[in-house]
Order: sequence, then C-alpha cells, then structure tokens
Amino acid sequence: MKVKFRAQSGQTYEVEATKGLSLMQVATSHGVPGIDAECGGVLSCATCHVHIDTEWVEKLQPASKAESSMLEFAADPHPRGRLSCQIKMTEALDGLSVVLPESQ
Repeated sequence: MKVKFRAQSGQTYEVEATKGLSLMQVATSHGVPGIDAECGGVLSCATCHVHIDTEWVEKLQPASKAESSMLEFAADPHPRGRLSCQIKMTEALDGLSVVLPESQ
C-alpha cells in the first residue's frame, strides 16, 4: 500500500504502508519530516496532526471524542485535521493522501 505525505513547501513523500500500522507509525518509520509524534501514539499530544485530503475524509472512521478534544491543541488546526496515530492503515486507504501542517 502507498501513502502520500505532502509538505507545505509542496515536497511529497510517497511511502509504503503496512496494513494495521497507524499512519503515524508509517510516517515515523520512513522518516517523514513534520510528524513529531512526541507521545508515541497514545493520544496525549497533537504532534502527529495531519490534514486529510478531501477525497479521503469519508473513507476514514470518524474521530473519537478523545481525538477531537486533542485536536483542539494542534498548532495548525484544520477542518479536515486528524491525528495520524488514530488512523489505522487498511486496504481501503491504499493511496491515502495527507498534508503535513506547517508546524506541530
């Protein structure tokens, strides 16, 4: 499976994703800059925040109440913002495209 991370500068990082890993794990294992993941994926920070491309929003499970609350602390909030630690990779997300916020 593939995932595309797009930086604010326009630089794109297209990486291989493994089913069952979180989007955050995919990013950090490939050294994608801009995903700080300070809490390691335990939903206690917002440093793995991403902006979901419009065409992918409906393919994701809705954000939990805890995730929505944590998104309030994101440095660069966005209407399609999600925490990448809360998005599990599935076959349906092959080709997922997200934008990295300007800062975490």
